[in-house]
Amino acid sequence: MSERGIKWACEYCTYENWPSAIKCTMCRAQRPSGTIITEDPFKSGSSDVGRDWDPSSTEGGSSPLICPDSSARPRVKSSYSMENANKWSCHMCTYLNWPRAISCTQCLSQRRTRSPTESPQSSGSGSRPVAFSVDPCEEYNDRNKPNTRTQHWTCSICTYENWAKAKKCVVCDHPRPNNIEAIELAETDEASSIINEQDRARWRGSCSSGNSQRRSPPTTKRDSEMKMDFQRIELAGAVGSKEELEVDFKKLKQIKNRMKKTDWLFLNACVGVVEGDLAAIEAYKSSGGDIARQLTADEVRLLNRPSAFDVGYTLVHLAIRFQRQDMLAILLTEVSQEAAKCIPAMVCPELTEQIRREIAASLHQRKGDFACYFLTDLVTFTLPADIEDLPPTVQEKVFDEVLDRDVQKELEEESPIINWSLELATRLDSRLYALWNRTAGDCLLDSVLQATWGIYDKDSVLRKALHDSLHDCSHWFYTRWKDWESWYSQSFGLHFSLREEQWQEDWAFILSLASQPGASLEQTHIFVLAHILRRPIIVYGVKYYKSFRGETLGYTRFQGVYLPLLWEQSFCWKSPIALGYTRGHFSALVAMENDGYGNRGAGANLNTDDDVTVTFLPLVDSERKLLHVHFLSAQELGNEEQQEKLLREWLDCCVTEGGVLVALQKSSRRRNHPLVTHMVEKWLDRYRQIRPCTSLSDGEEDDDDEDE
Repeated sequence: MSERGIKWACEYCTYENWPSAIKCTMCRAQRPSGTIITEDPFKSGSSDVGRDWDPSSTEGGSSPLICPDSSARPRVKSSYSMENANKWSCHMCTYLNWPRAISCTQCLSQRRTRSPTESPQSSGSGSRPVAFSVDPCEEYNDRNKPNTRTQHWTCSICTYENWAKAKKCVVCDHPRPNNIEAIELAETDEASSIINEQDRARWRGSCSSGNSQRRSPPTTKRDSEMKMDFQRIELAGAVGSKEELEVDFKKLKQIKNRMKKTDWLFLNACVGVVEGDLAAIEAYKSSGGDIARQLTADEVRLLNRPSAFDVGYTLVHLAIRFQRQDMLAILLTEVSQEAAKCIPAMVCPELTEQIRREIAASLHQRKGDFACYFLTDLVTFTLPADIEDLPPTVQEKVFDEVLDRDVQKELEEESPIINWSLELATRLDSRLYALWNRTAGDCLLDSVLQATWGIYDKDSVLRKALHDSLHDCSHWFYTRWKDWESWYSQSFGLHFSLREEQWQEDWAFILSLASQPGASLEQTHIFVLAHILRRPIIVYGVKYYKSFRGETLGYTRFQGVYLPLLWEQSFCWKSPIALGYTRGHFSALVAMENDGYGNRGAGANLNTDDDVTVTFLPLVDSERKLLHVHFLSAQELGNEEQQEKLLREWLDCCVTEGGVLVALQKSSRRRNHPLVTHMVEKWLDRYRQIRPCTSLSDGEEDDDDEDE
């Protein structure tokens, strides 16, 4: 056999080159060493040099052929004749393409005729032929890059069609001829180069790893708009015509136009569960969204992730599917408790709205340099003493619906944070109860309003006042915050210093949290809230962050006393409120009303009448260590004696017979706001009505009813 009768196959494009060729004629790939040589598909002989290539003449050989797969590893096929018989020749560049290829892999020319071995469905939709089994190697040749060709010129050496702007052939580097007639018009070229939508979808999802000269086709404004929406849709399997895609596009657009803000928040929450974004779930819950809401068919179609979202799924189902244990615990607690809880604010929505308007009306801004907002009314929420008059079974139902049993257990039993002193909890009737609160990013603001007015900050009235106060008095609060953070880092041996730019960035982040509904708040925000209430805030909280598996993650830094230090003492009240902090959640800690406890001051002269309820809030922890006072200046910082002196100035303090330093929280039913009293009475009437339905063990309750 002559030298012309032996060729080597390129391992990238499978083009068979002459032995003298150092590089592949088609793709310019370097000839590998030890290349497997195949027989000449042309007729042997020197007289065949100028003869055209007849693909039908290659059926007689059975030599091995190198066919690259996606990993570019050589694979040898046993029957070359079967492969060659199934391929079709391109009418432009004569390249042999695999039967699945709809357009030529090399020049992207549209296939004119179907191969006899293909089924009628294979040419139009890109499905697999039925007449034979498809080899995995065909996936390589089937990666036709879609492109709408505009103007091309044909190379006179290798017959490759190049773009009009190319000055030399991309394949063989032959210079472009100066014959203008060689350039084809775009109109005649588009008729033979229609791109199917399956290749278009594959092209969108691929990275631009192809030849740099092959540019994307020009798109109209309508096509660009559709492309933006189609990028969110993963087209699986065979795709229909362009008209069907436009129908889908219009359908999705109609679905989007019908959606409301709550619907978008719900979809963001669903995506947040999949991606592990807890903030999206908190934003949806803070907007009043239903945790038990199910995904509809339109919403699943819009999300377009069949592997993640199914019709009828809720946030809980998604958390289970993607094993989000932290989110699942929060969602299950929310679903189970919302169905069983009934706080006073839920019983009478009309009164609750009136209270919210009353709070908004009582907010005023102080004139002067320190233009902070403040509340004009002093209101303290307490559980009514009439609960004790109810039968034991009804009392248990009341506490189950109004209290957070999990928070109560964590603060009392798991770590002695509240009610650790029998003297305070029993003899002085100062037992604290953790009210149930929404598990959302607004739990701090909700707990503050629960401890005062007994409602949630659903309309973000308190958050707006917090945001405006932080911005209008930024210089005052920034100085306190910076001094406190510097002292805290030094006291714990961190010994780091920040540049002023870094301090400003951290402060800007704190300001941004105040303006975002559902965003978690920090110690600085509690300090500002103490100024808005014009009264101290005592936080009883866990000392360490813990995961849901009980692992310690770090210090919480929330427990302590927050005083309105930037106000004058004469402008503030000395009766504090109490909050509980457990695992990223705040709860209001309130006491129960008691009658006439003016003689229980452990030797102190309280000067109270019979209608005033006095609750003794400890200022020390269970180890008798003084609670930290937050955001003190450099002059106010000192030892415990100096801090205790500061506490006595801002609060009504006394020492019990057991030696516990306490602060007095005073509340009066007559002095309390009438709307709050009315709301509590309507809530309590709900349990009074179910009293006759309880089973009586003896006639003692009946005798009590007759006496009343």
